Amino acid sequence: MASITASDKPHAVCIPYPSQGHVNPLLQMAKLLHNRGFFITFVNTEHNHKRLLRSKGPNYLDGFPDFRFETIPDGLPPSDADVTQPTASVCESTSKNSLAPFCNLISKLNDPSSSAGPPVTCIVSDGVMSFTLDAAEKFGVPEVLFWTTSACGFLGYRHYRDLLQRGLIPLKDESCLTNGYLDTIVDSIPGMMKTIRLRDFPAFFKTTDPNDIMLNFLIAEAERANKASAIILNTFDALEKDVLDGLTATLPPVYTIGPLQHLVHQISDDKLKIFGSSLWKEQPECLQWLDSKEPNSVVYVNFGSVIVMTPQQLTELAWGLANSNKPFLWIIRPDLVPGDSASLPPEFVTETRDRGLLASWCPQEQVLKHPAVGGFVTHSGWNSTSEGICGGVPLICMPFRAEQPTNCRYSCSEWSIGMEVDGDVKREDVENLVRELMDGEKGKKMKKKAMEWKKLAEEAIIPGGSSYNNFNKLLSDVLLSKK
Repeated sequence: MASITASDKPHAVCIPYPSQGHVNPLLQMAKLLHNRGFFITFVNTEHNHKRLLRSKGPNYLDGFPDFRFETIPDGLPPSDADVTQPTASVCESTSKNSLAPFCNLISKLNDPSSSAGPPVTCIVSDGVMSFTLDAAEKFGVPEVLFWTTSACGFLGYRHYRDLLQRGLIPLKDESCLTNGYLDTIVDSIPGMMKTIRLRDFPAFFKTTDPNDIMLNFLIAEAERANKASAIILNTFDALEKDVLDGLTATLPPVYTIGPLQHLVHQISDDKLKIFGSSLWKEQPECLQWLDSKEPNSVVYVNFGSVIVMTPQQLTELAWGLANSNKPFLWIIRPDLVPGDSASLPPEFVTETRDRGLLASWCPQEQVLKHPAVGGFVTHSGWNSTSEGICGGVPLICMPFRAEQPTNCRYSCSEWSIGMEVDGDVKREDVENLVRELMDGEKGKKMKKKAMEWKKLAEEAIIPGGSSYNNFNKLLSDVLLSKK
Protein backbone atom coordinates (compact mmCIF):
# COMPACT_ATOMS: atom_id res chain seq x y z
CA MET A 1 0.00 0.00 0.00
CA ALA A 2 1.33 3.44 -0.91
CA SER A 3 2.53 5.58 1.98
CA ILE A 4 0.76 8.81 2.86
CA THR A 5 2.68 11.83 1.60
CA ALA A 6 2.54 15.35 3.03
CA SER A 7 0.26 16.43 0.17
CA ASP A 8 -2.31 13.78 1.19
CA LYS A 9 -2.61 14.95 4.78
CA PRO A 10 -5.58 16.88 6.08
CA HIS A 11 -4.41 20.38 7.01
CA ALA A 12 -5.81 22.12 10.09
CA VAL A 13 -5.17 25.81 10.73
CA CYS A 14 -5.38 26.41 14.49
CA ILE A 15 -5.67 29.96 15.81
CA PRO A 16 -5.97 30.89 19.50
CA TYR A 17 -6.98 34.15 21.09
CA PRO A 18 -3.60 35.76 21.98
CA SER A 19 -3.49 35.06 25.70
CA GLN A 20 -1.66 32.28 27.58
CA GLY A 21 -4.85 30.65 28.86
CA HIS A 22 -6.15 30.35 25.30
CA VAL A 23 -2.89 29.39 23.59
CA ASN A 24 -2.36 26.38 25.87
CA PRO A 25 -5.58 24.43 25.09
CA LEU A 26 -5.43 25.29 21.37
CA LEU A 27 -1.88 23.92 21.22
CA GLN A 28 -3.02 20.77 23.02
CA MET A 29 -5.77 20.39 20.44
CA ALA A 30 -3.25 20.91 17.62
CA LYS A 31 -1.01 18.18 19.08
CA LEU A 32 -3.92 15.74 19.15
CA LEU A 33 -4.77 16.46 15.52
CA HIS A 34 -1.13 16.13 14.49
CA ASN A 35 -1.01 12.78 16.27
CA ARG A 36 -3.95 11.65 14.10
CA GLY A 37 -2.16 12.54 10.88
CA PHE A 38 -2.99 16.21 10.36
CA PHE A 39 -0.60 18.76 8.96
CA ILE A 40 -0.79 21.67 11.42
CA THR A 41 -0.39 25.40 10.94
CA PHE A 42 -0.56 27.15 14.31
CA VAL A 43 -1.23 30.87 14.05
CA ASN A 44 -0.01 33.22 16.77
CA THR A 45 -0.14 36.99 16.72
CA GLU A 46 3.22 38.58 15.95
CA HIS A 47 3.38 39.89 19.54
CA ASN A 48 2.88 36.45 21.12
CA HIS A 49 5.18 34.74 18.63
CA LYS A 50 8.04 37.00 19.70
CA ARG A 51 7.24 36.33 23.35
CA LEU A 52 7.28 32.57 22.78
CA LEU A 53 10.70 32.72 21.13
CA ARG A 54 12.06 34.91 23.93
CA SER A 55 10.72 32.44 26.48
CA LYS A 56 11.87 29.23 24.79
CA GLY A 57 14.78 30.28 22.57
CA PRO A 58 15.05 31.35 18.91
CA ASN A 59 15.18 27.79 17.54
CA TYR A 60 12.41 26.38 19.70
CA LEU A 61 9.92 26.03 16.86
CA ASP A 62 12.31 24.25 14.49
CA GLY A 63 12.22 20.55 13.76
CA PHE A 64 8.56 19.88 12.98
CA PRO A 65 8.18 19.86 9.19
CA ASP A 66 4.43 19.16 9.38
CA PHE A 67 3.71 21.27 12.48
CA ARG A 68 4.41 24.85 11.54
CA PHE A 69 3.95 28.24 13.12
CA GLU A 70 2.75 31.33 11.30
CA THR A 71 1.80 34.80 12.47
CA ILE A 72 -0.71 37.53 11.73
CA PRO A 73 -0.73 41.07 13.12
CA ASP A 74 -3.15 41.92 15.92
CA GLY A 75 -3.61 45.49 14.72
CA LEU A 76 -2.20 47.01 17.93
CA PRO A 77 0.94 49.16 18.28
CA PRO A 78 4.10 47.03 18.44
CA SER A 79 5.36 46.16 21.92
CA ASP A 80 8.24 44.07 23.27
CA ALA A 81 6.76 43.88 26.78
CA ASP A 82 6.41 40.37 28.25
CA VAL A 83 2.84 40.98 29.33
CA THR A 84 -0.60 40.08 28.06
CA GLN A 85 -2.07 42.96 26.10
CA PRO A 86 -5.24 44.70 27.36
CA THR A 87 -8.20 42.41 26.75
CA ALA A 88 -10.63 45.01 25.41
CA SER A 89 -8.02 46.40 23.00
CA VAL A 90 -7.16 42.94 21.66
CA CYS A 91 -10.79 41.91 21.25
CA GLU A 92 -11.74 45.11 19.44
CA SER A 93 -8.66 45.09 17.23
CA THR A 94 -8.69 41.41 16.18
CA SER A 95 -12.41 41.49 15.39
CA LYS A 96 -11.89 44.52 13.12
CA ASN A 97 -8.42 44.00 11.67
CA SER A 98 -7.50 40.31 11.56
CA LEU A 99 -9.76 38.84 8.88
CA ALA A 100 -7.81 40.17 5.88
CA PRO A 101 -4.35 39.02 7.06
CA PHE A 102 -5.83 35.65 8.09
CA CYS A 103 -7.33 35.18 4.62
CA ASN A 104 -4.02 36.19 3.05
CA LEU A 105 -2.28 33.57 5.15
CA ILE A 106 -4.67 30.83 4.04
CA SER A 107 -4.19 31.86 0.42
CA LYS A 108 -0.43 31.55 0.91
CA LEU A 109 -0.83 28.13 2.58
CA ASN A 110 -2.96 26.96 -0.36
CA ASP A 111 -0.42 28.16 -2.95
CA PRO A 112 1.97 25.31 -3.90
CA SER A 113 4.60 27.82 -5.02
CA SER A 114 4.86 29.40 -1.54
CA SER A 115 3.97 26.51 0.78
CA ALA A 116 5.32 22.98 1.06
CA GLY A 117 2.23 21.80 2.88
CA PRO A 118 -1.09 20.44 1.63
CA PRO A 119 -4.06 22.77 1.06
CA VAL A 120 -6.02 23.83 4.12
CA THR A 121 -8.92 21.45 4.83
CA CYS A 122 -10.31 22.86 8.11
CA ILE A 123 -9.99 25.65 10.66
CA VAL A 124 -9.95 25.17 14.43
CA SER A 125 -10.40 28.61 15.94
CA ASP A 126 -10.75 30.05 19.39
CA GLY A 127 -14.39 30.81 20.11
CA VAL A 128 -13.63 34.52 20.55
CA MET A 129 -11.80 34.76 17.23
CA SER A 130 -14.98 34.21 15.22
CA PHE A 131 -13.88 36.47 12.37
CA THR A 132 -12.33 33.23 11.14
CA LEU A 133 -15.81 31.95 10.29
CA ASP A 134 -15.86 34.38 7.37
CA ALA A 135 -12.55 32.95 6.18
CA ALA A 136 -13.88 29.39 6.44
CA GLU A 137 -16.88 30.37 4.33
CA LYS A 138 -14.68 32.10 1.75
CA PHE A 139 -12.41 29.07 1.34
CA GLY A 140 -15.18 26.48 1.62
CA VAL A 141 -13.77 24.55 4.57
CA PRO A 142 -15.42 23.48 7.86
CA GLU A 143 -14.65 25.46 10.98
CA VAL A 144 -14.79 24.26 14.56
CA LEU A 145 -14.96 26.90 17.29
CA PHE A 146 -13.08 25.92 20.43
CA TRP A 147 -14.54 27.78 23.42
CA THR A 148 -11.76 27.49 26.00
CA THR A 149 -14.19 28.26 28.83
CA SER A 150 -16.03 25.79 31.01
CA ALA A 151 -19.40 24.73 29.66
CA CYS A 152 -21.10 26.67 32.48
CA GLY A 153 -19.09 29.79 31.60
CA PHE A 154 -20.02 29.45 27.92
CA LEU A 155 -23.67 29.02 28.86
CA GLY A 156 -23.42 32.23 30.87
CA TYR A 157 -22.12 34.12 27.84
CA ARG A 158 -24.81 32.58 25.65
CA HIS A 159 -27.46 34.15 27.93
CA TYR A 160 -26.02 37.66 28.09
CA ARG A 161 -28.60 38.68 25.48
CA ASP A 162 -31.38 37.23 27.65
CA LEU A 163 -30.13 39.15 30.70
CA LEU A 164 -29.98 42.31 28.57
CA GLN A 165 -33.53 41.89 27.29
CA ARG A 166 -34.79 41.32 30.83
CA GLY A 167 -33.20 44.57 31.94
CA LEU A 168 -30.84 42.87 34.39
CA ILE A 169 -27.74 44.16 32.59
CA PRO A 170 -25.99 46.51 32.15
CA LEU A 171 -26.11 47.83 35.71
CA LYS A 172 -28.31 50.85 36.40
CA ASP A 173 -25.57 52.57 38.41
CA GLU A 174 -22.46 51.85 40.46
CA SER A 175 -24.47 51.19 43.63
CA CYS A 176 -25.59 47.87 42.12
CA LEU A 177 -22.11 46.54 42.83
CA THR A 178 -22.56 46.92 46.59
CA ASN A 179 -26.28 47.09 47.44
CA GLY A 180 -27.13 43.40 47.10
CA TYR A 181 -28.45 43.64 43.53
CA LEU A 182 -25.85 41.14 42.31
CA ASP A 183 -27.40 38.51 44.62
CA THR A 184 -30.49 38.40 42.39
CA ILE A 185 -31.27 34.75 41.61
CA VAL A 186 -31.49 33.95 37.88
CA ASP A 187 -33.29 30.61 37.81
CA SER A 188 -34.76 30.66 34.30
CA ILE A 189 -31.81 29.43 32.24
CA PRO A 190 -32.15 25.83 30.99
CA GLY A 191 -29.19 23.76 32.16
CA MET A 192 -27.86 26.30 34.67
CA MET A 193 -27.92 25.52 38.39
CA LYS A 194 -31.08 26.99 39.96
CA THR A 195 -29.22 28.87 42.69
CA ILE A 196 -27.10 30.86 40.25
CA ARG A 197 -26.93 34.56 41.13
CA LEU A 198 -26.34 37.46 38.80
CA ARG A 199 -22.88 37.89 40.39
CA ASP A 200 -22.00 34.35 39.28
CA PHE A 201 -22.34 35.14 35.58
CA PRO A 202 -19.21 35.97 33.57
CA ALA A 203 -18.13 39.33 34.94
CA PHE A 204 -18.08 41.45 31.78
CA PHE A 205 -21.70 42.47 32.47
CA LYS A 206 -20.54 44.57 35.44
CA THR A 207 -20.73 47.87 33.58
CA THR A 208 -23.19 50.74 33.46
CA ASP A 209 -22.36 51.43 29.81
CA PRO A 210 -24.67 49.74 27.26
CA ASN A 211 -21.95 50.33 24.64
CA ASP A 212 -19.22 48.65 26.70
CA ILE A 213 -16.74 46.96 24.34
CA MET A 214 -16.43 43.66 26.19
CA LEU A 215 -20.13 43.24 26.94
CA ASN A 216 -21.08 43.67 23.30
CA PHE A 217 -18.10 41.70 22.03
CA LEU A 218 -19.06 38.65 24.13
CA ILE A 219 -22.71 38.88 23.14
CA ALA A 220 -21.70 38.88 19.47
CA GLU A 221 -19.09 36.11 19.79
CA ALA A 222 -21.39 33.81 21.77
CA GLU A 223 -24.15 34.23 19.21
CA ARG A 224 -21.83 33.68 16.25
CA ALA A 225 -21.12 30.20 17.62
CA ASN A 226 -24.30 29.13 15.81
CA LYS A 227 -22.48 29.57 12.48
CA ALA A 228 -19.74 27.04 13.26
CA SER A 229 -19.62 23.51 11.88
CA ALA A 230 -19.19 22.31 15.47
CA ILE A 231 -18.21 23.48 18.97
CA ILE A 232 -15.41 22.01 21.09
CA LEU A 233 -15.35 22.30 24.89
CA ASN A 234 -12.49 21.26 27.16
CA THR A 235 -14.69 19.52 29.71
CA PHE A 236 -16.19 16.08 30.24
CA ASP A 237 -19.77 14.94 30.28
CA ALA A 238 -19.98 13.73 33.88
CA LEU A 239 -18.80 17.10 35.23
CA GLU A 240 -21.24 19.39 33.42
CA LYS A 241 -24.05 17.17 32.14
CA ASP A 242 -26.99 19.52 32.84
CA VAL A 243 -25.15 22.51 31.42
CA LEU A 244 -24.24 20.57 28.29
CA ASP A 245 -27.88 19.56 27.83
CA GLY A 246 -28.77 23.25 27.95
CA LEU A 247 -26.11 24.16 25.40
CA THR A 248 -26.66 21.39 22.89
CA ALA A 249 -30.33 22.32 22.52
CA THR A 250 -29.41 25.58 20.77
CA LEU A 251 -26.04 24.98 19.07
CA PRO A 252 -24.36 23.07 16.26
CA PRO A 253 -22.91 19.72 17.42
CA VAL A 254 -21.00 20.13 20.70
CA TYR A 255 -18.01 17.85 21.34
CA THR A 256 -16.69 17.62 24.89
CA ILE A 257 -13.13 16.31 24.64
CA GLY A 258 -11.62 17.18 28.01
CA PRO A 259 -9.57 17.14 30.02
CA LEU A 260 -7.31 17.77 27.02
CA GLN A 261 -4.16 17.31 29.09
CA HIS A 262 -5.15 13.68 29.69
CA LEU A 263 -5.69 13.02 25.97
CA VAL A 264 -2.34 14.64 25.15
CA HIS A 265 -0.62 12.22 27.53
CA GLN A 266 -1.69 9.41 25.19
CA ILE A 267 0.49 10.78 22.38
CA SER A 268 3.46 8.49 21.74
CA ASP A 269 5.75 11.16 20.23
CA ASP A 270 7.62 12.32 23.32
CA LYS A 271 9.08 15.39 21.60
CA LEU A 272 5.65 16.62 20.57
CA LYS A 273 4.07 15.66 23.89
CA ILE A 274 6.38 17.86 25.94
CA PHE A 275 6.46 20.69 23.41
CA GLY A 276 5.10 23.67 25.37
CA SER A 277 3.62 27.09 24.75
CA SER A 278 4.53 29.06 27.85
CA LEU A 279 5.01 32.76 27.14
CA TRP A 280 6.94 33.11 30.42
CA LYS A 281 10.16 31.36 31.37
CA GLU A 282 9.24 28.45 33.63
CA GLN A 283 11.25 27.74 36.76
CA PRO A 284 11.71 23.96 37.08
CA GLU A 285 13.23 24.38 40.55
CA CYS A 286 9.62 24.62 41.79
CA LEU A 287 9.32 20.86 41.29
CA GLN A 288 12.63 20.19 43.01
CA TRP A 289 11.47 22.24 45.99
CA LEU A 290 8.21 20.28 46.15
CA ASP A 291 10.19 17.02 46.17
CA SER A 292 11.48 17.98 49.60
CA LYS A 293 7.99 18.40 51.12
CA GLU A 294 5.61 15.96 52.79
CA PRO A 295 2.56 14.67 50.87
CA ASN A 296 -0.44 17.05 50.83
CA SER A 297 1.45 19.65 52.86
CA VAL A 298 1.94 22.54 50.42
CA VAL A 299 -0.49 25.29 49.41
CA TYR A 300 -0.02 26.23 45.76
CA VAL A 301 -0.99 29.81 44.84
CA ASN A 302 -1.31 31.04 41.25
CA PHE A 303 -3.62 33.62 39.67
CA GLY A 304 -2.90 32.78 36.06
CA SER A 305 -1.50 34.83 33.21
CA VAL A 306 -3.82 37.84 33.10
CA ILE A 307 -5.16 38.69 36.58
CA VAL A 308 -4.06 42.00 38.07
CA MET A 309 -4.66 42.67 41.76
CA THR A 310 -4.24 45.70 43.98
CA PRO A 311 -1.25 46.11 46.30
CA GLN A 312 -3.66 45.76 49.24
CA GLN A 313 -5.03 42.45 47.95
CA LEU A 314 -1.48 41.18 47.48
CA THR A 315 -0.47 42.21 51.01
CA GLU A 316 -3.57 40.74 52.69
CA LEU A 317 -3.18 37.49 50.79
CA ALA A 318 0.50 37.32 51.75
CA TRP A 319 -0.12 37.75 55.48
CA GLY A 320 -3.01 35.28 55.37
CA LEU A 321 -0.62 32.70 53.92
CA ALA A 322 2.07 33.59 56.44
CA ASN A 323 -0.28 33.38 59.41
CA SER A 324 -1.58 29.95 58.34
CA ASN A 325 1.91 28.54 59.02
CA LYS A 326 1.58 26.23 56.01
CA PRO A 327 4.32 25.67 53.41
CA PHE A 328 3.42 27.40 50.15
CA LEU A 329 4.54 27.78 46.55
CA TRP A 330 3.38 31.16 45.24
CA ILE A 331 3.65 32.19 41.58
CA ILE A 332 3.94 35.97 41.34
CA ARG A 333 4.18 37.33 37.81
CA PRO A 334 6.05 40.64 37.45
CA ASP A 335 2.80 42.24 36.21
CA LEU A 336 0.52 40.81 38.92
CA VAL A 337 0.18 44.31 40.40
CA PRO A 338 -0.16 47.41 38.14
CA GLY A 339 2.86 49.60 37.63
CA ASP A 340 6.07 48.45 39.23
CA SER A 341 6.85 44.78 39.71
CA ALA A 342 4.74 43.08 42.35
CA SER A 343 6.56 43.48 45.66
CA LEU A 344 5.84 41.86 48.99
CA PRO A 345 6.46 43.30 52.46
CA PRO A 346 10.07 42.54 53.48
CA GLU A 347 8.78 41.26 56.84
CA PHE A 348 6.65 38.68 55.03
CA VAL A 349 9.60 37.45 52.97
CA THR A 350 11.76 37.17 56.10
CA GLU A 351 9.10 35.37 58.14
CA THR A 352 8.24 32.78 55.47
CA ARG A 353 11.71 32.16 54.03
CA ASP A 354 11.94 28.67 55.52
CA ARG A 355 8.53 27.45 54.39
CA GLY A 356 7.64 29.44 51.26
CA LEU A 357 8.92 29.54 47.69
CA LEU A 358 8.19 32.51 45.43
CA ALA A 359 8.56 32.08 41.66
CA SER A 360 7.53 34.03 38.56
CA TRP A 361 6.16 31.05 36.57
CA CYS A 362 6.08 27.27 36.75
CA PRO A 363 4.89 24.15 34.89
CA GLN A 364 1.48 24.22 36.58
CA GLU A 365 0.13 20.89 35.37
CA GLN A 366 3.13 19.09 36.89
CA VAL A 367 2.86 21.11 40.10
CA LEU A 368 -0.80 20.21 40.59
CA LYS A 369 -0.02 16.52 40.09
CA HIS A 370 2.81 16.60 42.62
CA PRO A 371 1.98 14.59 45.76
CA ALA A 372 3.23 17.42 48.02
CA VAL A 373 0.47 19.81 46.86
CA GLY A 374 -2.56 19.65 49.15
CA GLY A 375 -4.50 22.75 48.12
CA PHE A 376 -4.70 25.36 45.38
CA VAL A 377 -5.48 29.09 45.81
CA THR A 378 -6.73 30.07 42.35
CA HIS A 379 -8.47 32.78 40.35
CA SER A 380 -10.79 30.05 39.02
CA GLY A 381 -9.74 30.34 35.40
CA TRP A 382 -10.94 27.28 33.51
CA ASN A 383 -7.50 25.85 32.70
CA SER A 384 -6.51 26.11 36.36
CA THR A 385 -9.80 24.67 37.60
CA SER A 386 -9.57 21.76 35.17
CA GLU A 387 -5.94 21.09 36.07
CA GLY A 388 -6.89 21.17 39.75
CA ILE A 389 -9.57 18.56 39.08
CA CYS A 390 -7.08 16.42 37.15
CA GLY A 391 -4.71 16.60 40.11
CA GLY A 392 -7.44 15.83 42.65
CA VAL A 393 -6.61 19.10 44.45
CA PRO A 394 -9.26 21.08 46.40
CA LEU A 395 -9.51 24.83 45.80
CA ILE A 396 -9.71 28.20 47.46
CA CYS A 397 -11.36 30.35 44.80
CA MET A 398 -10.74 34.08 44.38
CA PRO A 399 -12.38 35.03 41.07
CA PHE A 400 -11.67 38.33 39.35
CA ARG A 401 -12.95 38.51 35.78
CA ALA A 402 -14.46 36.80 32.73
CA GLU A 403 -16.18 33.49 33.60
CA GLN A 404 -14.14 32.96 36.77
CA PRO A 405 -17.14 33.77 39.04
CA THR A 406 -19.13 31.05 37.24
CA ASN A 407 -16.35 28.49 37.66
CA CYS A 408 -16.03 29.50 41.31
CA ARG A 409 -19.75 29.05 41.97
CA TYR A 410 -19.78 25.61 40.36
CA SER A 411 -16.58 24.57 42.15
CA CYS A 412 -18.02 25.53 45.54
CA SER A 413 -21.72 24.69 45.20
CA GLU A 414 -22.06 22.09 42.45
CA TRP A 415 -18.80 20.10 42.44
CA SER A 416 -18.03 20.56 46.17
CA ILE A 417 -14.30 21.02 45.63
CA GLY A 418 -13.87 24.68 46.57
CA MET A 419 -14.36 27.51 49.06
CA GLU A 420 -14.56 31.18 48.03
CA VAL A 421 -12.55 34.05 49.45
CA ASP A 422 -14.12 37.48 49.01
CA GLY A 423 -12.48 39.87 46.51
CA ASP A 424 -12.24 42.36 49.38
CA VAL A 425 -9.66 39.98 50.78
CA LYS A 426 -8.79 40.02 54.48
CA ARG A 427 -5.79 38.20 55.91
CA GLU A 428 -7.93 36.58 58.64
CA ASP A 429 -10.23 35.05 56.01
CA VAL A 430 -7.30 33.72 54.00
CA GLU A 431 -5.68 32.24 57.09
CA ASN A 432 -8.90 30.52 58.18
CA LEU A 433 -9.65 29.15 54.72
CA VAL A 434 -6.12 27.80 54.27
CA ARG A 435 -6.25 26.07 57.65
CA GLU A 436 -9.66 24.58 56.83
CA LEU A 437 -8.50 23.50 53.38
CA MET A 438 -5.40 21.74 54.68
CA ASP A 439 -6.53 20.41 58.08
CA GLY A 440 -10.30 20.86 58.55
CA GLU A 441 -13.22 18.50 58.11
CA LYS A 442 -14.58 20.46 55.17
CA GLY A 443 -11.13 20.36 53.58
CA LYS A 444 -11.08 16.57 53.90
CA LYS A 445 -14.52 16.29 52.28
CA MET A 446 -13.40 18.57 49.45
CA LYS A 447 -10.28 16.47 48.94
CA LYS A 448 -12.38 13.30 48.76
CA LYS A 449 -14.70 14.91 46.22
CA ALA A 450 -11.77 16.22 44.17
CA MET A 451 -10.36 12.70 43.99
CA GLU A 452 -13.74 11.40 42.80
CA TRP A 453 -13.82 13.98 39.97
CA LYS A 454 -10.20 13.13 39.14
CA LYS A 455 -11.18 9.49 38.64
CA LEU A 456 -14.15 10.45 36.44
CA ALA A 457 -11.91 12.73 34.37
CA GLU A 458 -9.49 9.87 33.80
CA GLU A 459 -12.34 7.54 32.81
CA ALA A 460 -13.58 10.08 30.23
CA ILE A 461 -10.42 9.86 28.09
CA ILE A 462 -9.75 6.11 28.06
CA PRO A 463 -10.99 4.05 25.07
CA GLY A 464 -14.76 3.91 25.37
CA GLY A 465 -14.89 7.02 27.57
CA SER A 466 -17.07 9.97 26.62
CA SER A 467 -14.28 12.39 25.67
CA TYR A 468 -12.29 9.70 23.85
CA ASN A 469 -15.36 8.80 21.77
CA ASN A 470 -16.27 12.45 21.20
CA PHE A 471 -12.83 13.24 19.81
CA ASN A 472 -13.11 10.38 17.34
CA LYS A 473 -16.60 11.56 16.34
CA LEU A 474 -15.31 15.11 15.86
CA LEU A 475 -12.75 13.77 13.40
CA SER A 476 -15.09 11.50 11.47
CA ASP A 477 -18.15 13.76 11.46
CA VAL A 478 -16.52 17.16 10.90
CA LEU A 479 -12.76 17.52 10.43
CA LEU A 480 -12.27 14.51 8.14
CA SER A 481 -15.72 14.53 6.61
CA LYS A 482 -15.85 14.58 2.82
CA LYS A 483 -19.26 16.28 2.80
